[in-house]
Amino acid sequence: MPLVLSASAARTLMVAAQGLDRRREGAACKADVLQTIRRMGVLQIDTIHVVARAPYFALWSRLGAYEPRWLEELEAEGALFEYWAHEACFIPIEDYPLYRHRMADTGSLGWRYSHAWMAAHREVAERVLAHIREQGPVRAADFVRQGGKGNGWWDWKPEKIALESLFAAGELMVARRERFQRVYDLRERVLPGWSDAQLPPKEETQRALALKAVRALGVAREGWVADYFRFRKGEAREAPALLAGLAAEGALRAVQVAGWDGPCYLHPDQAGLAEEAASGALVPTLTTLLTPFDPLVWDRARTRAVFGFDYTVECYVPAPKRRYGYFCLPILRRGELIGRLDAKAHRTEGRFEVKALYLEPGVATGVGAVRELPLLAVDLAQALAECAAWHGTPEVVVGPSQPLELAGLVQRAILG
Repeated sequence: MPLVLSASAARTLMVAAQGLDRRREGAACKADVLQTIRRMGVLQIDTIHVVARAPYFALWSRLGAYEPRWLEELEAEGALFEYWAHEACFIPIEDYPLYRHRMADTGSLGWRYSHAWMAAHREVAERVLAHIREQGPVRAADFVRQGGKGNGWWDWKPEKIALESLFAAGELMVARRERFQRVYDLRERVLPGWSDAQLPPKEETQRALALKAVRALGVAREGWVADYFRFRKGEAREAPALLAGLAAEGALRAVQVAGWDGPCYLHPDQAGLAEEAASGALVPTLTTLLTPFDPLVWDRARTRAVFGFDYTVECYVPAPKRRYGYFCLPILRRGELIGRLDAKAHRTEGRFEVKALYLEPGVATGVGAVRELPLLAVDLAQALAECAAWHGTPEVVVGPSQPLELAGLVQRAILG
């Protein structure tokens, strides 16, 4: 008899599986950073730092205050590596074999990372490799552009394209980061114990990635699994049969979720959480802010289906077409996505600015909203104060809000 979950129980399970249901007890340590990344499976990298860069922010959402340098230290120590997973990601080093097949298929990663480019510019690639072999690890900035200033990522200097292509092909790895810039080195120096004789069959890697995706998601529909680690088109087409096979052998458990179409799956490791969610015993208490690149929301279609939350990263939208602001952060409150806020950390001034604050219409106007609003404001004020303190911007200023009275309620709660 399959487990049957309500839509709200499934949502609670997904939040808990991502470690976003409650704040951990006690101060975080470096080991918690690694454990959190293992729980998510991957930690997406993005360079926008209006508030904090995506990988640091996703960790803060789960851990609260921690030392961002721990992430770089874990990479430099060899506990993490970087590669293309959902997007560019930090990945636990034990999962390196699962991505080695992708490194032989870099043509699917885009023109600037392709074997075709390296074949056409082999002399540049060989020159870059020889430089690293003889001189040691390098950054892209260590190569001087010939012919003047570039015009953006589409006008990368040849050495930068070579570094990225060699990285995608697995000939180079990121040894560490310096001021968030990648430092590249030869794979054999970063991962000296690896031999391709250890490479598992591709079928085994797809199986392992599917299991990891379902476990990280909590409960998953077929398409969500293929998206989590960005299966290639052919792999995505094969995902339904793969998942059905895993369920048939007991590696996954088939479940039913009210209102969700198609097969759904649960990892055995999450069976206890699922039972708690189904019985109502699992009650999220955490209120936090999310980066747009958090695993809970990075699949926008999944976010709409699970939370009824229509979300776009508007920093990529022309300014006149933005509805909510350049860098709006989803607000997660007690297992629900209740709104968003446009934030900016003014680090030199010690000020955390909330340019605008928006609640979802049902949150602001639903039954009991007037009574709930002060309690919501207290939760949000605590999350903002914690986020601002972690940034070293302790002064929090809240701008206009919808509903209008929310800004004042939050500001007063912050001031105590």
